[in-house]
Amino acid sequence: MKDLLENVYREAKIAAKELCEKAKLQPGQIVIIGCSSSEVGGEHIGTHSSPQIAQAVFKGLYEVFSKEQVYLAAQCCEHLNRAVIVEREAVPFAERVNVVPQPKAGGSFATTAYHTFKNPIAVEEICADAGLDIGGTLIGMHLKKVAVPIRLSVDHIGNAILLAARTRPKFIGGSRALYDENIL
Repeated sequence: MKDLLENVYREAKIAAKELCEKAKLQPGQIVIIGCSSSEVGGEHIGTHSSPQIAQAVFKGLYEVFSKEQVYLAAQCCEHLNRAVIVEREAVPFAERVNVVPQPKAGGSFATTAYHTFKNPIAVEEICADAGLDIGGTLIGMHLKKVAVPIRLSVDHIGNAILLAARTRPKFIGGSRALYDENIL
């Protein structure tokens, strides 16, 4: 287990660094993370929630995002309708929902976020600037339009498939319009 925890911490840290670089994340932006600790540990999603695995993944991600001043938002599992745990200051005007995630009702990753953040709140939805889907958690509902896939050097965290995305503004105006290449 110790080797698995060290590996997922390292892989999470690499993924977070690459996402920050490739998505050109800026201070104050939000990254949505969906993480199945079951999948990271080699089991089917929702079957073996592991606080230890979730903590190792969270630590690797949080260290990088905190340094970059990017907010981490943790997606809960389907039992909480994929609500999101986030720092209150990231979404000061968002409507809160009343829930405290638990390892088997919200997920170990969201529970770790809730107990680590300085001032956590739960919200029903968010419009994040980028995201990491660790283990098929389906984060798309919490990304801004338009999501663009990003290929990272790591394609797994532990045993879980890792998918990454950034977002960009919609193109408006047709084929003759000019676009600002700095925001793509």
